[in-house]
Amino acid sequence: MTSELDICSTLLSAAASENFSGHDPFDSLNSELLQSTPFRRSKWVRLFWIQLGKHSPINLRKLLLVPKQRNPKGIGLFISGLIEDYKRTKDISYLSQARQLSEWVIGARSDSHKWIYSCWGYNFDWQARAFYVPAGKPNIITTCYVARGLYELGILSNSPKLIDIALDAARFISNELYSTDDGRDFFAYIPGEKALVHNASLWGAAWCAFAGQALGDLNMIEQALHIARQSTKDQNTDGSWVYGSRHHHQFIDGFHTGYNLEALCFIRDTLQTSEFNECIRKGYSYYINTFIAQDGTVNYYHNTLYPIDMHSYSQAILTLLEVGGTAMDLALCEKVVRSAIDKMYIPEAGRFIYQKTRWITNRINYTRWTQAWAYYSLAFYNRYRAEIEHEKN
Repeated sequence: MTSELDICSTLLSAAASENFSGHDPFDSLNSELLQSTPFRRSKWVRLFWIQLGKHSPINLRKLLLVPKQRNPKGIGLFISGLIEDYKRTKDISYLSQARQLSEWVIGARSDSHKWIYSCWGYNFDWQARAFYVPAGKPNIITTCYVARGLYELGILSNSPKLIDIALDAARFISNELYSTDDGRDFFAYIPGEKALVHNASLWGAAWCAFAGQALGDLNMIEQALHIARQSTKDQNTDGSWVYGSRHHHQFIDGFHTGYNLEALCFIRDTLQTSEFNECIRKGYSYYINTFIAQDGTVNYYHNTLYPIDMHSYSQAILTLLEVGGTAMDLALCEKVVRSAIDKMYIPEAGRFIYQKTRWITNRINYTRWTQAWAYYSLAFYNRYRAEIEHEKN
């Protein structure tokens, strides 16, 4: 039986051998073939092109001339995973590798002439139904995950520069993403967007609460609490959240629910507040009863198993340990880890597959969506387990 430690090490080595570059489910607009034609200007062609790349079980990217690249969010996740491995082993080489990645991701910040504060976007153009986002335009989720990794690395390596950059990202969220629409106040996913997406708004609130506490900025803390309260008000009576406010956002899925709960716990622990305890309790009960089967399989949506996705497994590991954290939660998490390895890991390739649907298995290697998340969550799990064992002894 392959161990979680071995898999974690293999994932890191494989990513390093590719210089932490790779493909992404949403990177098809990087196609040199598409960019050489006038069709690149059509919203509908861009939507089709992205969906083709995302849903095809055959990797067409070589044919479409889509290059492998580093993704800032993926790098942020690898930094966080390296930190977890360092905490577990005290091996300084993990911190050294994290510092190298931090230098790259600092250089990959969104255009400083346009955006005053530190922020990050994706390495590809991104066409959604409601908006178009060019490569490099900052988004809240990438910014939060990169900032979290840089801050913790800054603390561990005693680097005021990394800490300052990470906290500066909260100023971007607070000043550039605060939005009001249809009677709601929220942090937008991207600048100028007028749709509430709960996981994005809550993670923005979480990072602003943390930075506000670190900087002694009471206005930022109050703003963060005000935003978080909006999403807690929108929680359904059964503990669930729909994804967002638009008509096509009325779905409920596992990993975004996990994001919401993790962000609320982050706010709770940062500010030492009990305000969100009931919301977290209801949401966590809904999460484990809806999305995680007794054998450890993790559902994607609330009303169907498929697609089985490694991203869902990775967030389940983090949610069970960070939001739950009891012995019962750890036991369930162990089942989740074993299910992920049994159903999703390819031993001969040393990586996880992307998705399984009822009829098709998509084995395409996606660096950010799959391998970075798998590495970070397993590194977190391994460190968590090691600390439990140390306490027992």
